[in-house]
Amino acid sequence: MDITSDLSILVTGGTGSFGKAFVRKIIEQFPKTKRLIIFSRDELKQWQMQQEYPEIDFPQLRFFLGDIRDKNRLNMALEGVDLVIHAAALKQVPAAEYNPMEFIKTNVIGSQNLIEACTENNVKKVIALSTDKASSPINLYGATKLCSDKLFIAANNIVGSRALNFSVVRYGNVMGSRGSVIPLFIEKSRTGIIPITDKAMTRFNITLEKSVETTLWAIKNSFGGEIIIPKIPSYKICDLVNAIAPNSEIEIIGTRPGEKLHEEMISLSDSPFTIDVGSYYLILPPKSELFNKYLSIDPSYEFVKNGFSYSSETNNDFLTVDDIRSLIKEYTSNKLLPL
Repeated sequence: MDITSDLSILVTGGTGSFGKAFVRKIIEQFPKTKRLIIFSRDELKQWQMQQEYPEIDFPQLRFFLGDIRDKNRLNMALEGVDLVIHAAALKQVPAAEYNPMEFIKTNVIGSQNLIEACTENNVKKVIALSTDKASSPINLYGATKLCSDKLFIAANNIVGSRALNFSVVRYGNVMGSRGSVIPLFIEKSRTGIIPITDKAMTRFNITLEKSVETTLWAIKNSFGGEIIIPKIPSYKICDLVNAIAPNSEIEIIGTRPGEKLHEEMISLSDSPFTIDVGSYYLILPPKSELFNKYLSIDPSYEFVKNGFSYSSETNNDFLTVDDIRSLIKEYTSNKLLPL
């Protein structure tokens, strides 16, 4: 799908970190898009976005209050929509462990509501955003996102004769996003003590810009049924501390409920169905014809080697302390870090 002036786009969770970055990119790169609908349940954040994008200057924008738990509201919002970017989710791991049913209602039932509403409204394409925590999950949040991923991939089996397909984009921690560890560490650095769970911990890292770029790639190139995974760097938690507060003391507090030492985006079990397409890995449904479709685009695409997994611990690309510090200054606009 190409983004054209005739396209109507809806972004669930459109007032979140990703949603705002995606909206900004569409406005900059595709200013004549027919409609760009920001769907979210946060009235204050919608009002704040409206101040940034006044109607007189951005007539293509629509602000639609609603919750993906409410299918009737989704049906109203999706009328005439061609493309849906699904970014709405509950995401905090400790909160999920304490409030599991609330996460199930939003991340699982809400996803199914969206699938049904898109099917009923003749939407053409859906890109659902996922997380590394959905691969071999050990926490409730990751389990709900894995379930959501499965729902979106399986939805391709029920579209019938509709010109509709569903794909998933999966990536790791977004640098500086709301709720991420970087703002926490910056705040804690003022006390001289940084709390970490384990010195051996590693994480994937992606910028908001790269997450939007990956989503745009998925819009243009996906056939439906893929889980699209960008090749991104990892960092060591101790290197992150040294980048933010090299003179601070480290306090080991132990892993939180549901927290992994290392994250992964492709498990060993997924590797037989994973292909390498250059800047991305794609997990394909078993016994699908998708590989032949991609092979027709570029004969160099191939399946990954036996025994492959994509883990933050064994990643070939790690950020250095200087890399991390530069990225934080660039993407979080923080001027408090040491030079």
